[in-house]
Amino acid sequence: MTSKKKKQEAEAAAQVAVQASPELDVEELEGVGRVTGARLKERGYYTVHDVAFASVKELAEILGNEERAQQIINAARKMLGLNAFITALEVYDRRKKVRRISTGIKALDELLGGGIETKAVTEIAGEFGSGKTQLCHQLAVMVQLPEDRGGLNAKAIYIDTENTFRPERIVQIAKARGLDPDEALRNILYARAYSSDHQMLLVEQAKSMVKRQGASLLIVDCVIAHFRAEYPGRENLAERQQKLNKHVADLLRIADAYDVAVVITNQVMAQPDVFFGNPLRPAGGNILAHGATYRIWLRKSKENIRIAKIFDSPYHPEGEVSFRITEEGLVD
Repeated sequence: MTSKKKKQEAEAAAQVAVQASPELDVEELEGVGRVTGARLKERGYYTVHDVAFASVKELAEILGNEERAQQIINAARKMLGLNAFITALEVYDRRKKVRRISTGIKALDELLGGGIETKAVTEIAGEFGSGKTQLCHQLAVMVQLPEDRGGLNAKAIYIDTENTFRPERIVQIAKARGLDPDEALRNILYARAYSSDHQMLLVEQAKSMVKRQGASLLIVDCVIAHFRAEYPGRENLAERQQKLNKHVADLLRIADAYDVAVVITNQVMAQPDVFFGNPLRPAGGNILAHGATYRIWLRKSKENIRIAKIFDSPYHPEGEVSFRITEEGLVD
């Protein structure tokens, strides 16, 4: 056997070993010593996996050198086998392993193909009182259930931007699902975001918490509120959208890199030039439209009935279902 072939086989074996253990310490990377490793860990890059999904700009800010940042990221991606093309069949096999969280509403689960997906960002848009926050509360409980009951046996991270999180509601839903209310509350890691910068910082912190805390759901309720309040008027639109774009990109990266379901809620805005049909549309423009993997629109109906509609998805057909808001939670 030639030395070249031996080297290729050794590299392949090493790559398989790494893929089987993606949580290798960042200091295992070529070119990363103890000092550099400590600096990366201070900013939340603990493993090879963390570095592989980082951007050059992010790491360059830490290392002070863009070329070195690029080299380290390339080394991490090579270790994890992320630099090569794969067949669509391999993608299909990976898609079969995507996990889902039940919404607790059978009709909505069927519409979504099983529930809220991990490795994706799901946007829930609608008017005030349409049930967006109610659904977020329910998902924060549902993710804690065992897999045979529609959960992932995991914790939830909840970032609240409008002070609408209510632990009392968690208690009601947990009791209805047969969970211990105190334990359900302990399994939700909560933070209140007071500004857009604080919101983005909390998402950065959530990235390092996901694996350490065993969380499989990240909720941001609501994603756009602070951005709209802090950047009013057309003259601030470009700056707002650039910042929002960075925020959504961070959420997408967390979802994909850490096998997490990211759920964001969104406000609506009226189009005064629309005279026929629904004048409302989700806020955030094309940034959120392109950033969200799946988009669900909630609207009010009579009494406590709400309508949920998928209006944007890579593979779901458009469709809608109804559900009811009760003391026990959201039900068919």
